[in-house]
Amino acid sequence: MDELAATMTGFARTLRAAGVAADHERTENLLKALDHLDVTDSGEVYWAGRLTLCATPDDLPRYDRCFAAYFGGQRAGLARTSTTSVTRHLAATADGESGGDDGTAAPATASGAEVLRHRDVARLSEAERAEVHRMLAMLRAGRERRRSRRFESAHRGGLDQRRTIRDALRKGEVARLRHRRHATRPRTVVLFVDVSGSMAPYAETLLRFAHALVRSEPRATRVYSVGTRLTPITAELRHRDPGTALNEVSKAIPDWSGGTRLGEELKEYLTRYSARGTITVIASDGWERGDPELLRTQMARLARQAHRVIWVNPHKGYADYQPLTGGMRAALPYLDDLVAGHSLAAYERLSERLAHA
Repeated sequence: MDELAATMTGFARTLRAAGVAADHERTENLLKALDHLDVTDSGEVYWAGRLTLCATPDDLPRYDRCFAAYFGGQRAGLARTSTTSVTRHLAATADGESGGDDGTAAPATASGAEVLRHRDVARLSEAERAEVHRMLAMLRAGRERRRSRRFESAHRGGLDQRRTIRDALRKGEVARLRHRRHATRPRTVVLFVDVSGSMAPYAETLLRFAHALVRSEPRATRVYSVGTRLTPITAELRHRDPGTALNEVSKAIPDWSGGTRLGEELKEYLTRYSARGTITVIASDGWERGDPELLRTQMARLARQAHRVIWVNPHKGYADYQPLTGGMRAALPYLDDLVAGHSLAAYERLSERLAHA
């Protein structure tokens, strides 16, 4: 029961991150229901969770997606018939039709979701953007691992003299040689999110991506907003609910929709902190209002310290994009990667890049 409770509590947390009101009381009701069911039957677990954790019809498609992601794609077949106005609208947009011949709404299709993944978030409707944000909440960003100074026990590797001698003293003889190896830990990611006026159409989606990063690796992620000043917002993004986290972030950032002085802010960061060994991600369109030479100097300094420097530019997603702004021209020689940041698919690719940097 302890293992079952831990599994279902984690599932409830996933639902809350996706916007389903799966609170503590509903989770307790689910555990009471499962006490009378066969927990090895995915169908019984699915329907027990659906009846106890969902509060409104809008929760049903979110529940289906979370159940499929959390339990490896196993769900009851009848769940495929439930749709909402949002998913029907997405399917109609993707297929170029408003519905069937009888005037009914077209059912949601995989092609509709796939088209939405590649569309520019700045050109989405409110309902489509909300759908993208819900999918971002379910993103579990991996992280490249690095060797730690600490050791862990292993079947092969260097001889662990201390544990071997301790065992010999306890047993009276050397019965077995103990081995050890270096442990690994996730590499720290430092994310700078540009909240200037030119980045306003993408700032909220970038912050939601930052929230997914913080939720995946709270101890190995640091997030800052950049505009006219450098503002740390990691603590605000640690809240498990994306909406609450974004509200706290909006209160903490004093320079929304201002200019961008990235060179001065990178100088402040590198003076106060260190980027040594980190994966540094800068999400900006490169419209630098400060001195480009200062930005060039600080980018060179950052490149010497960081393990990898990745620049995320929303305009990079278009085929005719050219890095012609002063900020981009100053930073380009010191970048390891220049990637797009305009769509859900671009954020998924960025997440993969962070996992295999």
